[in-house]
Amino acid sequence: MVQRVAIIGAGVSGLASIKCCLDERLEPTCFERSDDIGGLWKFTECAEEGRASIYRSVFTNSCKEMMCFPDFPFPDDFPNYMHNSKLQEYIRMYAKHFALLRYIKFKTMVSSIKKRPDFPVTGQWDVITKRNGKEESAVFDAVMVCSGHHVHPNFPVDCFPGLKKFKGSYFHSREYKEPEKFKGKRVLVIGLGNSGSDIAVELSHTASQVYLSSRSGSWVMSRVWDKGYPWDMLTVTRFETFLRNTLPTSVSDWLYVRRMNTWFKHENYGLMPLNRTSRKEPVFNDDLPSCITRGTVVVKPNVKEFTETSAIFQDGTVQENVDFVIFATGYSYSYPFMEDNAILKCRDNEVTLYKGILPPRLEKPTMAVIGLVQSLGAIIPTSDLQARWAIRVFKGLYKLPPVNDMMEDIDEKMGKKLKWYVQLQFSGSPSSSVCMKKAT
Repeated sequence: MVQRVAIIGAGVSGLASIKCCLDERLEPTCFERSDDIGGLWKFTECAEEGRASIYRSVFTNSCKEMMCFPDFPFPDDFPNYMHNSKLQEYIRMYAKHFALLRYIKFKTMVSSIKKRPDFPVTGQWDVITKRNGKEESAVFDAVMVCSGHHVHPNFPVDCFPGLKKFKGSYFHSREYKEPEKFKGKRVLVIGLGNSGSDIAVELSHTASQVYLSSRSGSWVMSRVWDKGYPWDMLTVTRFETFLRNTLPTSVSDWLYVRRMNTWFKHENYGLMPLNRTSRKEPVFNDDLPSCITRGTVVVKPNVKEFTETSAIFQDGTVQENVDFVIFATGYSYSYPFMEDNAILKCRDNEVTLYKGILPPRLEKPTMAVIGLVQSLGAIIPTSDLQARWAIRVFKGLYKLPPVNDMMEDIDEKMGKKLKWYVQLQFSGSPSSSVCMKKAT
């Protein structure tokens, strides 16, 4: 019988998991390697090894009405879209209200998780942790992995010939914190995702010139939609889901492209996705189109190669005297604490999980990954729902289908996702998994 549950990470998914365990009268122990809660949303002045890292100016892309914990709404005076410090304040309020801190062991790193010898019978795990140089081992009936996927940067240096001889500075976007050091410099940002567009726009106010390179384009959306309502209040609805699932593909694609071009025509700005009907995760940026029209941000295609001082792009254009290159090229999945790497297996840059939560081939379903899924809406309520369902599986209140059925379900969903999002390699780059990770 499941009673003791280990939770890895005290971000929003970890906190939701603690709360859900308590609701089901289980005994959670959460291990957090830093000295604070919040995970991704806890800003630090410098990027720390093994921790998610954000820049100072990060705001949420989901509105407060759609991203709160289900049993803890945001205060009325909080803005619709929040600065990271405001969201961190809310996270602290949540943890305090439900007295969650007492279940967290801070400054404690999980170094190993492995099945016990009798796992096929008990489903139990050996969890080894380190704190202040001291190693401890404990047995848990279940494990909830809440370590997120913004920790291990995808830094595709080998995909860009000549980069190693480039005399300027280059680094991953997780190292970026604020724009002051780039004043008067020429900066190339690689990756048209949320981080790449945010950084490019912010640097456009201080750098002498910013170039934004994208290999495949992207839909760019404003946080504010029709009649001033937040975008997700209008688009993340049952009706929208119904239309998407029932309309003929050609009609659905036409409506999708039409809606994405409502704010501005992407083709005119060099942002049109190569496959315009793909449901590639949109970028949320209220200022990028204005920066492009003012020329403070120049959109460029993928980089073909670097020289000592310049970048040569796929269209043959050359940008001389580049001072900095920032790789906003996303993150890769990694679980260094897992003794058996096959349990959390990555395929096509997706971790193979049933319903995006459970490893399908365990003899006993006593491990869950919470908050890893790329959901249509906000991650906080998604993580809460995932945790509730996973705990019901742990307790035997929900019986899983046979392994073959779970694998078929995984294959079907991954096939749909690949079709919708159209994963593309860096154009002209060697075929390599490192070149296919998602940009942020």
